[in-house]
Amino acid sequence: MIFDDRRCELGEGPLWHPTRNQLFWFDILGQKLLSQDRDGPREWRFPEIASAAGWVSDDVLLIAGERDLFLFDLETEEIETLCLLEADKPKNRPNDGRADPQGGFWIGTMGKKHEAGAGAFYRYYRGELRQLYDGISIPNSTCFAPDGKSACFSDTTTGKVMRVALDADGWPKGAPEVYLDLTAQGLNPDGAVIDATGVLWLAEWGASRVAAYAPDGSFLRAVEFDAPHTSCPAFGGPNLTALLCTSALQDMDAAARAAHPNAGKVFVAEGVAKGQAEHQVIL
Repeated sequence: MIFDDRRCELGEGPLWHPTRNQLFWFDILGQKLLSQDRDGPREWRFPEIASAAGWVSDDVLLIAGERDLFLFDLETEEIETLCLLEADKPKNRPNDGRADPQGGFWIGTMGKKHEAGAGAFYRYYRGELRQLYDGISIPNSTCFAPDGKSACFSDTTTGKVMRVALDADGWPKGAPEVYLDLTAQGLNPDGAVIDATGVLWLAEWGASRVAAYAPDGSFLRAVEFDAPHTSCPAFGGPNLTALLCTSALQDMDAAARAAHPNAGKVFVAEGVAKGQAEHQVIL
C-alpha cells in the first residue's frame, strides 16, 4: 500500500514523531524533508544535503546535514547549528541515523560518490560529538535494542550487520560482532529498525523488501514492497503497528523507472508488528 506517492530520488530516514503522530522522511539527493499530516503533504528544502533526524520536542527536530547537526523548528523554519559534523570534508555527506534509548543520536557519513572508506559513524550525546568507527563506505542499519543494551549498524558494502554492546550511557563497549552475514545471499543491508520484541526489520537494497531477523540472527519473514530499492523502515500509526518504508529511484535508468512506477514512494504495511516509539534526543 502506498503511504505517500511523491517519488524520491533517494528516500531515507523515516521518523514517526510520537507526539505529533506524523511521519517525516528525507529525499537526500533532493535536499528536502517531507511529511504527511492532517492537512496533507508538506516539504521543506535545505541548501545542503540532509539525511536523518531525531525529535527534540513537539516542534523541533535534530537534523543531520552536510556540515553540522542542526536544530530545525518545523513551524518557524528557524535553523540553529548544534555542532559541526565533518565540516572539513566537503566531499562527504550524512546518511543513516537514529536516536538511541539513552537520548543520544547516531549518524553515519559517507563520500558523495561512494568513495571506499571515506565515512564514519558518530554519536552525539549531551553536548558531545564523538567518532565511533571510521573507514565506513555506506553507513546504514542504525538501530537499538528495546533495553538499550546493544546497537546495530552496517557498512552496506560488506553485506554484514554488526552488533555492539552499550554501556549505561549508551556508548559502545567492547568490539562489534557480526550479527547478520548476508553475503552468501547477495543481499545489501540498508536502513533498519528494531521492534518492541527485539526483532530487527531490515530494508534490503535491490531486493524490494524489508526482512525480519530474530535476535539470534535467524530469518523470520519478509514484507515485499513494489520498489526495487527499499531503503529504510520505521514503525508508525496510532499503535505503532504500521510498517512504513522509504524507497529510492537512485541507480535506476529510465527503463527501470518506467517499469517500476512506484519506486521512490513511501509504503506502508498495516499490522505487521509493534514497534518502539522513537526516542527523544536529549540536548
